Amino acid sequence: MRGRWSSAVLLLALAACSGKQGGGAPPHAKDRIEVKPELSTLALPLQADLDDLAATLERAVPRQLWAIDKPDQPCVRPKKLDLGIAKVKTPTIKCRIVGEVTRGRMTIGGQGQVIRLAMPLHAVVRAEDIGGVLKRETATADAMAHAVVTLSLGPDWNPRGKIDIDYDWADVPHVDILGQRIEFTDKADRKLAPVIAKLERELPGELQKLGVRQKIDEAWRSAFTTLSLNRENPPVWMRVTPKQLHYGGYAITGKRLELRLGMEAITETFVGPKPADPAPTPLPPLQPLQGETGKVSLFLPVIADYRELEPVLMKALVKRQARPFDVPGVGPVRARFEKATIYGTKGGQMAVGLLFSAEDVAGNIGRTRGTVWLTATPVNLPNSRKVDFQNLGVSGTTDMTGGDLILQLMNAPGMSGFIAAALSQNFERDYGELLGKVSRAISSRREGVLRIDAKLERTRTGTLQASGQGLYLPVWAEGTATVRLASPSSGGEKHHAR
Repeated sequence: MRGRWSSAVLLLALAACSGKQGGGAPPHAKDRIEVKPELSTLALPLQADLDDLAATLERAVPRQLWAIDKPDQPCVRPKKLDLGIAKVKTPTIKCRIVGEVTRGRMTIGGQGQVIRLAMPLHAVVRAEDIGGVLKRETATADAMAHAVVTLSLGPDWNPRGKIDIDYDWADVPHVDILGQRIEFTDKADRKLAPVIAKLERELPGELQKLGVRQKIDEAWRSAFTTLSLNRENPPVWMRVTPKQLHYGGYAITGKRLELRLGMEAITETFVGPKPADPAPTPLPPLQPLQGETGKVSLFLPVIADYRELEPVLMKALVKRQARPFDVPGVGPVRARFEKATIYGTKGGQMAVGLLFSAEDVAGNIGRTRGTVWLTATPVNLPNSRKVDFQNLGVSGTTDMTGGDLILQLMNAPGMSGFIAAALSQNFERDYGELLGKVSRAISSRREGVLRIDAKLERTRTGTLQASGQGLYLPVWAEGTATVRLASPSSGGEKHHAR
């Protein structure tokens, strides 16, 4: 009688505290992990082979740059001669000056922001019909013309250029006639002027043949993609949606032209099934680049599947059930734990269902069996991966048979602390594993024609949340990232996190 009275008093106390002990299982949370999109500024260097520019200019510039044909030119000026008996003046000896200037194969290179196009020149100049005295005198000369090209990109991303040409003669073109040196560099200077003008007129068109705008447009469209950050446990995806493209100049290294581009993109993280790729938008007008590029921001949820916590809790309970529990008002009670069920419930809490049977050692109450439902709040400090469970309390029961002893056992002193301690875990290992997977996934990755090279440098963790998807720890990561068009020879193999 005394035992039953104590049980009734305890039940009334429990009802006054929670008012829920007669309810069923807590509702399952349906919420999913929501991630605020992050803004990243990805470096997007594009390379072009300057040999292509040399080839296009090679086709644009004719082999013979100009011809010379000047009849009745004074080749030998008159001289006064003292013959002793008289002084005479020799006549002016005239001739016809003919010749041509041709070019050789162009080569290209450069450094910094200067493209240097080298164009070898060869001049052949002849003096013909030299006053009937000499039939022909011939002179040759060689020079190297240098075209200094500077580039810019218009608002439509098409390249524009300005070209300046100078040259150095290895041997100034001239002829020696009757001991007189006649040079022709002034004529060469005048003839080079229209060559420069022609190159400047044709340079924009030739630059467009390099396909710079097409490469930029291809890189822009290819950047609308979804990358796998973690293939399983859990699947994590990063969706990249470009918003703007900035131009910050170019650099020449040898025969490689590299455009410095920065792409602003929204990076969204999804946990679960792969989301659809974003729809590409047209290439926006050029905007000047300001500040640094190559920064990527990611959200990386470290998720613990509730099912992984169940065997951990059961192991602790089975070990503890080897000795009786002390229940106030009842005395020693033996329990046999059969099953643990854990899931997320409303209010950012976790529901814990324990199916077990309990029987007092004295045999005054009898055996009770059923499922007791508890709720708990996962707690951690910012930038800490150590998880504690607080506010653990009974929320209801199901399948109760034989009495209320299991409720009394769950509310015994120290029981909630024991269960909370059994549930407590450290996310450090999961955290480290996920970061390792993500680092490998994005360190050098091919996605279509796009190659991504990224490195995680800084991370911070937030506070825990029990959601319908699992118990997760939000992690924000920052690092550097470069995306570029992959060369066709690099292959199409994709590397996934494992």
